[in-house]
Amino acid sequence: MNLTQFLELFRPLPGNSYLQVSTKKDEITTALQDLLKSVDGELEVALYNDDNLAFSKPYRALPRSHDIVILQDVISKHQTPKMLLKTAYTALANTADIILLEKKDTMEIEAMKELLEEFEFRAINDIDILDGYNLVMAKKMHMWGNGL
Repeated sequence: MNLTQFLELFRPLPGNSYLQVSTKKDEITTALQDLLKSVDGELEVALYNDDNLAFSKPYRALPRSHDIVILQDVISKHQTPKMLLKTAYTALANTADIILLEKKDTMEIEAMKELLEEFEFRAINDIDILDGYNLVMAKKMHMWGNGL
């Protein structure tokens, strides 16, 4: 998997904290860890497996504790994707980004855009830069909707 273009989406600053919520650690996890390590940042990983994707409770994260949240291969499988987005919104600092990554043909892109809009995410874009994955990226904007 060529991650060069994917990693260009990120501009980590010293001390940044990213959260990856996924079903497994993979080369994306390793690449993000290396990127953040170069600026003394941190990648927190919350793992779901096929057995616990049906949990009604999402991962936990402190309010405004992360600069980017990446939901990889969980949003389309989870019993309550709205809870995942609500938790992500709370966990993100103001003007922070959320990235939804799902294997090709498992995510209805327009429906995900609408769901992100419902949760007050803005500047929503789908970006085709990662082989085998659909990627939708959006921003939590300070002073918009739930942004306070």
